[in-house]
Amino acid sequence: MKKLSLVAALLLSVGTSQAADLELGIFELNRGQFIKAIAEFEPLVAEGYAPAQYQMAMVYQNGWGKRKDPKKAVELMTQAAEQNYPDALFALSVMYSEGKLVPQDLEKAFSLMKKAADKELATAMFNVAVMYANGEGVPKNSAQAVKWYEKAARKSYVLAQFNLALMHYEGQGVEQSIEQSYIWNYVAAKSGYVPAEKSRDMDVRKLPQDQVREITEKAEALYKQIQDQIKLKVRAAEASSLY
Repeated sequence: MKKLSLVAALLLSVGTSQAADLELGIFELNRGQFIKAIAEFEPLVAEGYAPAQYQMAMVYQNGWGKRKDPKKAVELMTQAAEQNYPDALFALSVMYSEGKLVPQDLEKAFSLMKKAADKELATAMFNVAVMYANGEGVPKNSAQAVKWYEKAARKSYVLAQFNLALMHYEGQGVEQSIEQSYIWNYVAAKSGYVPAEKSRDMDVRKLPQDQVREITEKAEALYKQIQDQIKLKVRAAEASSLY
């Protein structure tokens, strides 16, 4: 038991060190100190650390302190994606979707995006919904689109909230509901997405006027629930960064 504890502690120490070096590298990258950033990333890449592989892939893709090297960018992004690193899965999916740096492959793009979505990446959840809605790399499935829009919407992704409202309004993949359309447009508008304001106002005119107040209270409660979840995650992230 003592040996197991020692190994666990050692692994935790290594992981913490890698995360700290990565964070420093990202800090340097964000302030344009590319050489310093690369100096932090490269030893981590040599250790097979997926987040650093992703960062170096971006370095080679964009030519930040290194000559652009599309082949190296794809190689590193693929290595990180093979470790199921969400940002790499997402970025590699976009490459295959757009046919940039790699031959276009919509089915592979969907597969990678779905893996990123399964890792709780909100932007990937939204893209999976769009892919289902459009039949891009996967058979068109409006019900699945609704499912993934709602997953992203509950993570405060406003475009997902807006699109989910439209699906409810038009009855695509879900039973038509002006009430649900209003609720999600309300949440999106309150989250700062201006186009949702007009849709919300259109919805409210179609609702039974004696129920508007009650439905608005539901919408406000949903908005508060989503915001509270975000606050909890932020606090958890801040707490973990202290260790």
